[in-house]
Amino acid sequence: MPPLLPYLSPTIPTPKFLNMPSFPLTQQRLTLMQLADSFFPSGSFTLSHGMEAMVQRQHITSAPEVEEFLRLLLHNRVGSSDLVALVHAYRASVAQDLTEVYRADRCLFAQTVIQETREAQCKTGQALLMVAQSVWVDAQLEDLQTAIEAEQTPGCHPVIFAVVGRAGELDEGDVLLAYLHNFVTGLVGAAIRLGVLGHLRAQQLLHNLSSDLLTIATQAQITPLSEMWSCTPAIDIAQMSHRQLQARQFVN
Repeated sequence: MPPLLPYLSPTIPTPKFLNMPSFPLTQQRLTLMQLADSFFPSGSFTLSHGMEAMVQRQHITSAPEVEEFLRLLLHNRVGSSDLVALVHAYRASVAQDLTEVYRADRCLFAQTVIQETREAQCKTGQALLMVAQSVWVDAQLEDLQTAIEAEQTPGCHPVIFAVVGRAGELDEGDVLLAYLHNFVTGLVGAAIRLGVLGHLRAQQLLHNLSSDLLTIATQAQITPLSEMWSCTPAIDIAQMSHRQLQARQFVN
């Protein structure tokens, strides 16, 4: 085996392009990419949010129908409910007010009327918290774990994501976009696995949805916690009927 290349000394001058003021390199950027990446093991890749049932029943058979499904879910549930709880939990976490974090968590749990969705929110939230504790040393993450084990708060995924984002020193806008990107890419990946979307069309779809993501993120920032809402009846029915499928790739 040939000898390994010597370790490059940190005293070697940094290339000029890395010092350009318009391209600052920060740890927060890497954290943002880490949290937004579907590689991050929060368990969300196991969810189809009712898409699998709709595909099996041929309610979704094409890329345009996948896009319509995603837009309905984003505007009528994720943006109007999940993101609102995430914003309020993030702000409470920044203020070191865990009582308000727990209030946002309980409000989201109560707002999520479908049992399958509630269970998925809590399972992926607790998986995210477990992974986050192995990456970031943060007192709030430990307190959250204790509160969940004591059943003081349910530990819904968007709320956990908010506290993890704060622990990673991300600002509010970055946490919102990281959550949305992770959510959308997870569902686009599910559509590929279900055979109703190809890889090229998937990238086009992600591009098409970018303006929707910015719109719902902006709206969530100005929505009071008391005004959360959701209205996705067809998707809710699909999620409730998912466990009746004879063959399943996803947990909901």
